[in-house]
Amino acid sequence: MSVKKFAMVFIAVVFLFTGIIWRLSSTQTLSKLGSRGEEVRQIQTRLKNWGYNISSIDGIYGPNTKNAVIQFQKNNGLKVDGIAGAQTLAAMGIKSTSSYENNVQLLARIISAESRGEPYTGQVAVGGVILNRVRHPSFPNTISGVIYQPGAFTAINDGQFNAAIVASAYNAARDALNGWDPSNGAIYYYNPAKTTNKWIYSRPVVARIGRHIFAK
Repeated sequence: MSVKKFAMVFIAVVFLFTGIIWRLSSTQTLSKLGSRGEEVRQIQTRLKNWGYNISSIDGIYGPNTKNAVIQFQKNNGLKVDGIAGAQTLAAMGIKSTSSYENNVQLLARIISAESRGEPYTGQVAVGGVILNRVRHPSFPNTISGVIYQPGAFTAINDGQFNAAIVASAYNAARDALNGWDPSNGAIYYYNPAKTTNKWIYSRPVVARIGRHIFAK
């Protein structure tokens, strides 16, 4: 084999190995103080069911959740650091998933809570609004940050966010994450039959789907 061919093969192997390492590392997640999302909700649910002191299942890894994780780690002979890493998650029976699947779960949950019963296009549009906010400078720059932003969604406070997720919401979440945005770039949506906020009516309307109006 010539030096040139050897070099090309070597570079290809390096890229392949790097890609494998990247994929492996990208599927490993851990939850710690300040984390938010579906994995945190699973941790809280397991711990609460086992009798640990979990004040609420809200998907927010606060001091209460951290203290419960610490107690769980002590009880199970794990490294006591208050972080739900791979070993702690395995001990809880929770399969660590990729960040993409975590985003699908979280986005599907808010889509289901906010738009169950709406046309499928309307469900995707709600997901689109969440993602548009992530990209907008006036909102948090993560999906969990947007969803859990105080006062942003009534479903967080009225219990709908904790309800079972309708099957269509998972597909809607994936379609939204893959770039479909029927909301036409909207960063707000509302149901005019239920909304009493006068300010929202001042926003430019860019789409109407089902019972929701989408605005910028």
